[in-house]
Amino acid sequence: MDEFLFKGRTLLSETDYDIIQKVLSGDKGSFAHLVDRHGEKAMTLAMRILKNKQDAEEALQDAFIRAYNALPRFEWKASFSTWFYRIVYNVCVSALERRPGEVFVSVDEESSDGEKLREVESGAPLPDAAYESAEAQKIVHEEIERLPDVYGATFALFVVQEMSYEEIVEVTGLPLGTIKARLFRARTMLKDALVRRLGEGAGVRKSKEIAA
Repeated sequence: MDEFLFKGRTLLSETDYDIIQKVLSGDKGSFAHLVDRHGEKAMTLAMRILKNKQDAEEALQDAFIRAYNALPRFEWKASFSTWFYRIVYNVCVSALERRPGEVFVSVDEESSDGEKLREVESGAPLPDAAYESAEAQKIVHEEIERLPDVYGATFALFVVQEMSYEEIVEVTGLPLGTIKARLFRARTMLKDALVRRLGEGAGVRKSKEIAA
């Protein structure tokens, strides 16, 4: 696997499809471009779930190996990124469940009115020196890290990977109602934490900025 890592930047004109066709045609070194293109966001997702750099790096290495070996069977029913992040997600969840005393629980968050849960709200960010400061940004990152695993992973897919609800369903295998519920609760927990630490106005505005 090491032969794929850090061999240069992907040409911006090349699509994932172009790169995969090169790999399948025998140019194994081109897989390094997929690693380069998707590695950073995949590492962010792995860290959100495992919260340990060494474990996340090992999981990501495993995920890339699995993706490489499975490329001949990839049918393009979804984008490569969605397909790959599902591999990362599953590898990380399996690694978490192997930890003594830890389980990545899938709580039942769909109630009879589950579909009535509001989607994550968006809103234009407002200028405010109090929450644009480096200290405020640090607080935001700290509180995102403190989100429970069951919510943090879904939140990372939505915010960091910028996936749609449908793509998150594809990655996690969870029902749409559960995804909406988890994102709503993650946003609520994050907003409450920011209000406590930044104050009412700045905390609410910062949560809207993240949603936007």
